[in-house]
Amino acid sequence: MTYTNILVIKMSSLGDVIHTLPFVAVLRKRFPKARITWLVHPQFAAFLPDKPLVDQVLYFDKVKFNKLGRAGKYQYFQEMRAQLRAQHFDLVIDLQGLFKSAVLAYLTGCPNRIGYCEMREGSGLVSKAVTGAHARDHVIERYLDVARYLGCTVDSIDFPMPDLSAEWEQVQEKLAAYGLELQTGKKSTNSTGSKDKVSALNYVVIAPGARWVTKTYPARHFAKLARLLMAEGTHVVLAGSKDETELGTEIAGQVAMARYGSRDTGSGMLINLVGQTSLRELGALIEHCKFYFSADTGPLFIATAFKKPLVAVYGPTRPERTGPYGFDGATVLVAPVPCAGCLQKQCDHWECMAAVPPEQLFAVYKEKMEGAGHGTQS
Repeated sequence: MTYTNILVIKMSSLGDVIHTLPFVAVLRKRFPKARITWLVHPQFAAFLPDKPLVDQVLYFDKVKFNKLGRAGKYQYFQEMRAQLRAQHFDLVIDLQGLFKSAVLAYLTGCPNRIGYCEMREGSGLVSKAVTGAHARDHVIERYLDVARYLGCTVDSIDFPMPDLSAEWEQVQEKLAAYGLELQTGKKSTNSTGSKDKVSALNYVVIAPGARWVTKTYPARHFAKLARLLMAEGTHVVLAGSKDETELGTEIAGQVAMARYGSRDTGSGMLINLVGQTSLRELGALIEHCKFYFSADTGPLFIATAFKKPLVAVYGPTRPERTGPYGFDGATVLVAPVPCAGCLQKQCDHWECMAAVPPEQLFAVYKEKMEGAGHGTQS
């Protein structure tokens, strides 16, 4: 069957949106002339593909919606209904599989609605759940089972990311302000008065935050990892959202105290950009790094999409279901505790993440760099 006007519903979160990119890539190949629209929360739209992969982006503003009263929520749904019905979709694909996405799928008025195998909160009553051969595999394969159902050919796992050239220019300016100048030209002077210049790929990114407390790798471990990297002559950039600013400051302070006896960093070897980049700037920073470290967090999947060599630490979550996927440059270190993979957001005996020593992350980094023919010195 041929479809000409397709709506994909995947509104959140950042990692889940990026996990949907391989699906959209093969969907476009199967329906090259179709109009493809993506419905998403605005805060997670930064890495939606450019045209011609996705023709149109529609938004459901979750932040605004949650602030509304009952009457306001009803009115918001009415406005969404009018907007969606005016599109006249002939296929709606709900890859969110939750109550809210089910409501929006229903409001389109399109009778042809499908979803993936894990339809929750009654969403399977609105959209047909498609269960394929990979229902117990990685979430990307579960989404691709829907593509296979539609006749798509899946030969590879591709992440069509948008062009971040403009954001990369902005990131270079931010790094240069800290003394890390990445291209030929005038050298920047850092806070100590010295000049520091390295090649564009000679820095690593550490993204220390995570949405769940239980997924967070200890700040002291990341600080130790940063010191090990810096001792090898590697520049380290801390990155993350504004909500993680305090965490970035704590790690930078611990590094400075251990190296210089003061919480003033005093060196361009470590740059703390946590809270100082937009999401797309964060993407550009990761795209051009030589290595990436984090726990199970949204930026991890940006690194995965850009196929950056990386190490990720997993404790309460399950990498076989939602971890880095699609290339062999990712190493996942699972906490060596019997309760790993518990999926608990709170824990009264939380020890899993701390059980993975920073020296183990550093050892993987050195092995990968040496295996790729890169030295670890600046």
